[in-house]
Order: sequence, then structure tokens, then C-alpha cells
Amino acid sequence: MAEEAKNFIHAFIEEDIGPGGAFEGMQVHTRFPPEPNGYLHIGHCKALVIDFGTAEKYGGLCNLRMDDTNPVREDEEYVDAIKEDIHWLGFDWGDRFYYASDYFEQTYEYALELIGKGLAYVCELKPEQMREYRGDLTTSARSPWRDRPIEENFDLFRRMRAGEFPDGAMTLRAKIDLSSGNFNMRDPVLYRIIHRSHHHTGDKWCIYPMYDFAHPIQDAIEGVTHSLCSLEYESHRPLYNWVRDNISCKNKPRQIEFARLNMTNTVLSKRKLRLLVENGLVDGWDDPRMPTLCGLRRRGYTPASIRDFCERIGVAKSSSVVDYSFLEHCLREDMNMNASRVMAVLRPVKLVITNYPDDKTEVFDIENNPNRPEEGTRPVTFSRELWVEREDFMEIPVSKYFRLYPGGEVRLKGAYVIRCTGCEKAPDGTVAAIYAEYDPDSRGGNPSDGRKIRGTIHWVDSRTALDAQVRLYSELFTDPDPDSADKDFLTLINPSSLEILDGCKVEASLRGALPGQSFQFLRQGYFTPDSKFSTPDNLVFNRSVSLKDSFKLPG
Repeated sequence: MAEEAKNFIHAFIEEDIGPGGAFEGMQVHTRFPPEPNGYLHIGHCKALVIDFGTAEKYGGLCNLRMDDTNPVREDEEYVDAIKEDIHWLGFDWGDRFYYASDYFEQTYEYALELIGKGLAYVCELKPEQMREYRGDLTTSARSPWRDRPIEENFDLFRRMRAGEFPDGAMTLRAKIDLSSGNFNMRDPVLYRIIHRSHHHTGDKWCIYPMYDFAHPIQDAIEGVTHSLCSLEYESHRPLYNWVRDNISCKNKPRQIEFARLNMTNTVLSKRKLRLLVENGLVDGWDDPRMPTLCGLRRRGYTPASIRDFCERIGVAKSSSVVDYSFLEHCLREDMNMNASRVMAVLRPVKLVITNYPDDKTEVFDIENNPNRPEEGTRPVTFSRELWVEREDFMEIPVSKYFRLYPGGEVRLKGAYVIRCTGCEKAPDGTVAAIYAEYDPDSRGGNPSDGRKIRGTIHWVDSRTALDAQVRLYSELFTDPDPDSADKDFLTLINPSSLEILDGCKVEASLRGALPGQSFQFLRQGYFTPDSKFSTPDNLVFNRSVSLKDSFKLPG
């Protein structure tokens, strides 16, 4: 058997836990730290698959920790949604669920420790002055408060906590290197004043730690061995290590960065996704056009398809852009194997079989899934009047048209061969009904005389058909790169990203279909009942993905 391929993260970990490594003999321990200020999207999914999957691979632990260090937009609603999404994907954190705010007291004590070591000071520069005094590649940063006495720093920082000063009046900064070529090390802010109620701690705090300060402390407190982050934190790693090495916590976690997920035809910024929601351009965070996990779930994506996607795009050190069609390709592969086959007519027109007895009804047993014979068949009724797709009839056929036209024969899926005899027109010139005759000796779809029938179409019995609404989704943006800094993504919304079809006809087996179930509508695509609008008496189906695959695998 070939040795399993390792990505660079796994190589680092095996070196660390191996003989002489920094974590020799220790259990691998990771964490997934989402900020509860929005819903998880497909980009977060890559990170959580890496975090949870790495712990799983090495028989280790993975914590779920809410990064709630900024009270401005955080809410318990997002906490609950994040938990639901992670469980839906098949991961579990057991009893290792934490809030960053659980550690505010310890984080505050570590800040006092740094002040006592002369490694942190209270700075009174206003935000605009902070930017002005930051310097550039040839000029060092500066602060007139850098050499403030330690006792004065203690006093001011405690008074900051007590709420004596307004927002923006003071910050606590690390004393590192004002001339560093890495601007993250130019005495970064560790604490800021925010007089805002916190979703978890209420009004207990009015100073909040910056992520770069809190993150290594939380990792160290929890015993995390490997802090796996996206690539934008690579330049922050020296600060992560500085904090880790200058506090008295005995655990010394290692930060490793990987390239974040970038995708065509979508945006993966929570700020931009929030604007789509707040401007009413989508039907909430779970709109099936959104890249959020709740949106993908509502559209019909499966946990298996998303995990497969994340595993197949791999773990890289450099950024790249993945075509959205590859995500669709992974879903299509999963659906092809697992989705039940049914017949649905999206743009119906009546088909009348004139030589079929009006009082007769037959039942055909049609396979549920050709890839899973063990799933058997389902009964489908057949009678004199059926519904077929409007596009399956042409009064004057074009070349190589093998569906219904006067004089032409076609196979009705699993039933009979019919020959079209004509049509009836409505006053506006559209086709109101199609007429045909069936061959009684072709039951099952095979003529007794062996003649070749080149076309097969699907149908639904008008006597037992259910009405349904069908929603067809396509890309939310007309531009493949709507997230580009030089573009206004709100002007790139695709006006045709949602097409709603009313009066569709589906076979009776779909009565009681539930959100989360997947169906292939023959010749149409893969669909699922909508979790927001579909009910047993008012069926609404979302198209998860079309049948046609535009993605080409490399090689």
C-alpha cells in the first residue's frame, strides 16, 4: 500500500511529537476559534476541517472556542448557529467548548505581569495619532508615553478597567520595537476601551484584549499544542511568540499558517455578507445563494460533499483561487451516488394519449437509484393524461431533435412508447395540449418489434401529480472576482441568480418530502425541499446543482 500523502502541517506536527520534538510524547491538541459576529461560510469550513481533521488524524483533541473579544457585533445567535453548522458537518468538541471571554480575568492578570516586567505601557495617543505616529519603512514609530513609570502604568490600567476613561482615551501597548520592519511588532495595542455590553459577560468589562494578545494566551491556557491559522496571520506569528514567551504560562503552543480559501463568483468577507443581508439583496444569512454553511445546507449541499471539497483542495502555503464549479462538482458526485430519482415537470404542458382508456390507471415500478439497486423501486401511476416538459415538444422539429413532434416517436420513461399525432393551440399561439397514441405492446418502454426509439422523456401522471414551486439558483455575482478591492461588489449582483417557477408538477412519491432529503429530478438536476418555505401542503424545492458538470478535473 502506498504511504498516505502528508501535507506540510502534518509534517510539522509529526516532527514536533516525534523524538526530540517540542511536544514529544504529548497529545496533539488544536482549536477552532470562530468570531461569533456572523455565520460560518465555506472559507471557515476549510479551517475547521483542518483543525478538527488534524486532531482526528492524530487521535488528539480539538477545542471549540468563541473568539468573543470584541463586543460590538457579537451575539449568542451566532454562537448557536456556529455550533449547529459544525455538528452538521460531523465534527464534535465534546466538553471542550469555551469562550475567549472565559479567560478575561487571566488575560488581564497577564497584562499586569507584562506591565510589571516593563514590557507594556498605557498610551494616550488617539486613534488618528496612532496612525500618524506609526512611521513607515524608513521611519520608526513613536509614542510619548513609552517610558511612563511602571507604577503609573499599573494605576492607569486599573483605572481603565474601572471605567474611568471614555472609549479611545487610552490603550495598553506592548513595549517591543518601534523600528521593527514588521509593523505588527511596533508596540502593538494589547487592550482598548469599549463601553459596550458583552453578549457573554454583560457589563463586567469595559476594556477588551486585542485578538493578537488574547489568542496565544487562550491557546496556552487550554494546552493547545498547534494553533493552525490562515496565512494572513503569518506576519503576526512573531507577536504570537512574543506574548507566549513573555507570560508565565508553562504551555508554549506553536502557530502554523495555511492558505485561506478563495473562490470565484462569491465573497467570503463577513462584512460583505452582512451587507448583502442588511440591504435585503438576499433572503437572510441562509439564502441558498450565500456561501454560508446554513445557506449551502438550505440549498441542498451535504456534509459529505463539503468535507470532500475541503479535503480535495488540500492544504497549501500559498494563496490560490478555487473555481466555484469544483464545489458543485463535489456535490454532484455525492448526489449521483446517493440521491433518489424522481420525475418532476418544471414547465408543464398536458399530454393526452388518445387511444388509452379514459378509466384506466396502471402502476409502473421504477428504480429509485441505478447506483444503489438495494434501494429498490417505487410505484408510479400512469393514465390517459400526463404532464410533460414544454421544451420536450416542437411542432416543427430542428435537425437531430429526438423528442416529441408530429409523427415522431418517443419513449416515456419506464412506461410506453408513444407517437405524437399533433397539438392544440391556445388563443395566444402557445401549445395548450399535445396529442399522442401509445403502443400497447411496448410496456416498459421497449417496442415488441425491436424498432429503435432514440428519445426518452420524463412525465408525471395528471391524476396523482402534486403541485410544487421550484427555485432555480445560479451565481449570485456576474463577475467571477466580485471580492476584488477595486470593485463595488454590490453593483455586481446577478439579477438572474434566482428564478422561481410556480405550478410545477411532481410525482406523488414526493408527498411528505423533508428538508435535508436529496432528489434527482430526472433530466433536470438535484433538488431538496426548502427548509424555510416548504410544507407538506405547499412543496417548495431548491435546485442544489444542475446535472451538467462544467468543471474539468486537472489532467
